[in-house]
Amino acid sequence: MKLRHLGAGLLVLAAIGGGAFAALAWKSEIAPIDAAQLPAFDPELVRQGEDLAAVGNCVVCHTAPGGRPFAGGRPLETPFGTIYATNITPDRETGIGRWSEPAFQRSMREGVDREGRHLYPAFPYDHFTRVTDEDNRALYAYLMTREPVAARAPENELPFPLNVRAILAGWKLLFLREGPFQPDPARDAEWNRGAYLAEGLGHCGACHTPRNVLGAAKTGSAHFGGGESDGWTAYALNADSPAPIPWDVDSLTRYLHTGWEASHGVARGPMAPVNANLGTLPESESRAIATYVASLMGEPSAEKRRRAEALLAEEGTHAPGAVVASGGSQTAPVSHDPADRGAAIYAAACSTCHDAGRPLPYGGLRLDRSTAIHGPTPANPINVVLNGIPAPEGGRGPIMPGYAGAFDDGQIADLLAYMRRTFSDQPPWDDPSDLIAEARARGAENGQQSLDSGSDAPANPSKQETSW
Repeated sequence: MKLRHLGAGLLVLAAIGGGAFAALAWKSEIAPIDAAQLPAFDPELVRQGEDLAAVGNCVVCHTAPGGRPFAGGRPLETPFGTIYATNITPDRETGIGRWSEPAFQRSMREGVDREGRHLYPAFPYDHFTRVTDEDNRALYAYLMTREPVAARAPENELPFPLNVRAILAGWKLLFLREGPFQPDPARDAEWNRGAYLAEGLGHCGACHTPRNVLGAAKTGSAHFGGGESDGWTAYALNADSPAPIPWDVDSLTRYLHTGWEASHGVARGPMAPVNANLGTLPESESRAIATYVASLMGEPSAEKRRRAEALLAEEGTHAPGAVVASGGSQTAPVSHDPADRGAAIYAAACSTCHDAGRPLPYGGLRLDRSTAIHGPTPANPINVVLNGIPAPEGGRGPIMPGYAGAFDDGQIADLLAYMRRTFSDQPPWDDPSDLIAEARARGAENGQQSLDSGSDAPANPSKQETSW
């Protein structure tokens, strides 16, 4: 009898819990609007929205390769399956043309579409929830004045039960903290502006923070602790930054605004379009973000500062066929030991550019200053070695040939091992065979898309160097 009562009680509790979850998961539809209901947007509000869309990198995520701007269809590969970006043009059938401003505000704040469906956090509403209503209004004005494009995104490719959107209510209960950004009264206006942009529309942590098994960004000391995006490593932007030359506000500002910094090199991979968009805005926006990020990095240790000063004090160039080992000040011949295949490959294919101080567009960053060579994974150098850096259209800029057709996977691995031990003081990388094979397959499938992400060359192309 007691077991029967216990079973009945558990069933009642399950029913109550199921009902509570259903109530939590259910979201009402917001009525569609007619075209006649759209307001006449103030041109200044539209201009503000354009700038905000640049901060959010919206056009990159919501544009398919070779597709129309904002028309969706771009695939985002996740550990759980493929999610396709939606059409955010004002097309009334396939885009957001029927969305009112309250529907748009809800999508940004709560991650729910006009029809009441939960959105997958590939749309980073866990960051966008921090955006103010005023800025959302400007974004809405900008998007609703774009050219309508009839284009329906493919269906997401997710296994059961991940294809049931209601379960996202549970994810949000665990990880979504709704509400706009709250300024820190102990910080100045520039720092708060940078925090608002980086943590909100800029959603920097979406790439630069590691994720847990449920795909949510980790918190605490892991915040901005490094992540992954499209087969590239997004380096830590906190005290764990692997950059051998520590970043400061000035160098971060130059890098964010132009896509290039003399001691760190040029941005590539998913970061390149971010720089291209930030470069269209006043430099003060990049400086604000730099101020915030630099505060997360903190002051470098005395030892790291000493090593960086020694690197910067060394000659920027030396004879081809010679290298400066990490932490040293004397050049040494590149090894030609036939038993060291990596050294021989470096001497033949890399030293002429990276060790000789050749002028642009053929010069390369000294690799003892390369963040990628000091980084936690070889993903970024693999991408660049295989696919190179194509020349920008219409001007001078960074250029590097790709070696996918010249070296096999074993030779790439040998080259990476040689560069790691010669130009950094870090332990050897784990066996990179899988990463090399994946990068080679991705490059063959996508061409240069995986390298440049469809971006234009960074601004100020006459002052760029290749970097990883």
